[in-house]
Amino acid sequence: MEPRCLPIWASPLPLLAIVFAIVLAGIIARRVPLLRVAISLFTWLLLGGLLFVLVQQRQEFDPYIQRAMQVLNLQDQSVVGDTVRIRMAPDGHFWARVTVNGVSRRMLVDSGATLTALSTETARAAGLQPSVPAFPVVLNTANGMIRAQTARVDSLRIGTIRADKVPVVVSPAFGETDVLGMNFLSRLKSWRVEGSTLILEPHHPQSLTERS
Repeated sequence: MEPRCLPIWASPLPLLAIVFAIVLAGIIARRVPLLRVAISLFTWLLLGGLLFVLVQQRQEFDPYIQRAMQVLNLQDQSVVGDTVRIRMAPDGHFWARVTVNGVSRRMLVDSGATLTALSTETARAAGLQPSVPAFPVVLNTANGMIRAQTARVDSLRIGTIRADKVPVVVSPAFGETDVLGMNFLSRLKSWRVEGSTLILEPHHPQSLTERS
């Protein structure tokens, strides 16, 4: 049998350990006022952090939380009218939730990349069969010059945006990172950054309920 990875809310042991540690620290802190204040602040920060992590993880599976996040404008990616809006991540980049031939992936939006690039794992999951082109594709990456194989994605979707027959490059050198490059962005009606939000506007918006 394959090992099962339980999400954090499915395993009570880490949470019980944290709660026990907080209670124990509270008992000790009763004798030291300053320590009591410090532990109280730490407890609220910890509980807030845990709540944030739980909501972020559960929203991918729970439609009610997804709707609540959208109403409160807390989602990192949302659809407003016909546009897709992506909040800047803490690392300073824009990460889009994309389906590649129906396979869900988190992809880096990089206007500095000419081509859309997929890891070998993503290409395999999407059912692609990369091939060596007649003329070698040589890319300049952070790890130096690499050669890549090529393939074509039948359907790539982000919210209301759908792009068909998207050429991509595939290489183990990309590690686990997938990148949306300019050959995808150039298919849009427009794209721009307003403040810390990336706004993508398609030529022909697709229904969110339509299957790829």
